[in-house]
Amino acid sequence: MGIRIYNPTTAGRRRSSVDDFSDITKNEPEKSLIIRRMKTGGRNNQGKITVRHRGGGAKQFIRIVDWRREKYDAPAAVEAIEYDPIRSARIALIKYRNDGTISYILSPLGLTVGDEVVSSLGKIEVKTGNRMPFKHIPLGIMVHNIELQAGQGGKMVRSAGLGAQIMAAEEGYAVLKFPSGEIRKISELCSATIGMVGNPDHSLIRWGKAGRTRLRGFRPEVRGKAMNPVDHPHGGGEGHCPIGLKHPKTPWGKPALGVKTRKKHKYSNKFIIKRRK
Repeated sequence: MGIRIYNPTTAGRRRSSVDDFSDITKNEPEKSLIIRRMKTGGRNNQGKITVRHRGGGAKQFIRIVDWRREKYDAPAAVEAIEYDPIRSARIALIKYRNDGTISYILSPLGLTVGDEVVSSLGKIEVKTGNRMPFKHIPLGIMVHNIELQAGQGGKMVRSAGLGAQIMAAEEGYAVLKFPSGEIRKISELCSATIGMVGNPDHSLIRWGKAGRTRLRGFRPEVRGKAMNPVDHPHGGGEGHCPIGLKHPKTPWGKPALGVKTRKKHKYSNKFIIKRRK
């Protein structure tokens, strides 16, 4: 993937950049592996807004990605690298040699069309795209699409350009360092995919103008300090002034920006060796 920068012919083009999609080998998705994405506009089943600044956006289809890869010891060939509109990473279309079925997986960095990938519960070759439990993966290897419970399917490290490093193995657990800086233990029976997630340049894209952000489904935000006191704790005052509070607050008076939201007595706290940055 590369980033394309246009000449500043308009105000919107001046500060924007786009993906050149040079790594995409197939433009249309497999119809058997997509479903229509129904949007909520940030509303719950009662019609109340629970997430602000959401709505609109381009119509999208959800690609059904195989997070478990339970066809064990069955080689699959990479048929194409495709774009997924609802995630930053690329997806790879694979076809199993034994029965010809197809599925989508996250495309690791360096995976190309024609490569062969395998998923197994035993020990297999440590190669980009292969998937196996932690007890068979050597130390120091970068992995992604990590399970938190065996057989659950990948839950962590799935965004573009990310990878977690295996630091140690002790007492039935693998110790991993995550991109956030967190170090935690995960059962050696959980599986992960070798390599880092592809499309690492995604974070370098500059959206440039409000219209491109609206197409992604984000509506405008308004600063609390620009509101009246009846609408926000930061509201009121004359002209451009500070919020007048010791700590910033949400529109409902709760602490905001940097407040811990994780439960103090969550069951998985015992697996965290070092909290994230």
